[in-house]
Amino acid sequence: MTEHARVRYLEAKRSVDEESRSQRAANRFVAALPAAPRVIEAGAGTGSLVPWLVDRGVTAGSYRGVEASAAVVAHARHARAAELRYRGRAVTDGQTSSRVGDLEFRFEVGDALAELPDDDADAVVAQQFMDLVSIPEAVEAFTDALVPGGVAYFPLTFDGTSVFGPAHEADRAVERAYHQAIDETAGRTSRAGRRLATHLRRAPGELVAMDASDGIVRPHGEGYRADERYFLECILGFVESSVTPETVPAIDDWLQTRRQQLARGDLIYVGHRYDLLYQTPTDGRNH
Repeated sequence: MTEHARVRYLEAKRSVDEESRSQRAANRFVAALPAAPRVIEAGAGTGSLVPWLVDRGVTAGSYRGVEASAAVVAHARHARAAELRYRGRAVTDGQTSSRVGDLEFRFEVGDALAELPDDDADAVVAQQFMDLVSIPEAVEAFTDALVPGGVAYFPLTFDGTSVFGPAHEADRAVERAYHQAIDETAGRTSRAGRRLATHLRRAPGELVAMDASDGIVRPHGEGYRADERYFLECILGFVESSVTPETVPAIDDWLQTRRQQLARGDLIYVGHRYDLLYQTPTDGRNH
């Protein structure tokens, strides 16, 4: 995926994520923040968390988003300030950061797991991130970055179920091969949601919330909302790059059928996900 395509994919999935996010877990997360929190996001993408925080009354403190792609960070710096201005917010731009109200926000290029341990944050957010990394390594980095009693918020964590409709005879074989390709990648797991929950349950803090947040894309009237058609094109592309005719002989027919359904506005997709919220011990005993 080119950098331009990655930016568009991240923006295209925003409408899916906004609708599927667990409001109960989100409310618990916001309620756990102090009046002017220091928030760090690992794998910040295009920075959609910034307007999300502002919409929920987080208008003081600081936000630092760490993202590996320089092109995505460049987009985030421009797009999120422009979005907030479009919504009527006064945004002040500096050389390395911007400010909306009393909330300073900035985006940086870097390896989130390497960058975080030196910080002293009230909250760490890792959105759609934990199926890409080693869960024990990531949780250790996040808890090291938090103050005692700080919270780690893991929304939209994928958990091992991909559903496409209408039904095709190769569905189960495609899903199995697609998830196996994820599992065979070093440090990754297609069952990140449940494994993260188990890991946090054994940690010294508290798993405060865990709710389903399934990403659902379906036709509305004669088409899809926003740029969700492109989002589905990307999902099919991910499957195509992961599943070969050697593992699933019917994959070419499956992909052709799915793309025809997408063109007609018939394709439905469901990705099973969880939102989790973890709070570290107030005595600083993270391990």
